[in-house]
Amino acid sequence: MIRGLLKGLAKTLQQMFRPPITIQYPEERREVSPRFRGRPQLVTDESGNAKCVACCLCATICPPQAISIEPAEGEMHEKYPASFVIDLSRCIYCGFCQEACPKGAIRLSQEYELAQYQRKELVYTKERLMEGN
Repeated sequence: MIRGLLKGLAKTLQQMFRPPITIQYPEERREVSPRFRGRPQLVTDESGNAKCVACCLCATICPPQAISIEPAEGEMHEKYPASFVIDLSRCIYCGFCQEACPKGAIRLSQEYELAQYQRKELVYTKERLMEGN
């Protein structure tokens, strides 16, 4: 019993002289893994238009059905999304949408600070998804 107590005290003394691993969150931010899946983004081309061709594969493969797309057709018969909405309150950040997209138009960024006070702020429209590219 005393042996266990002494081992515990020795461990405590070891830990007391090590540098702390706590970070001061708002000022310091933790590095995330390159495999981390955060906020979805629509990738844009050189002219600033979304690369999305409204094939709806991402909406089809999304397990919680968090993506909704309304396709439209331009004058030159090119398809584009008239509306592209992702509800982040339903999204499970699985990355299936990124893998399914044939044009690489959607990706999951490294951004992880997504907390909101209002649920409606978690619904991202096409314009909001194209921010920060």
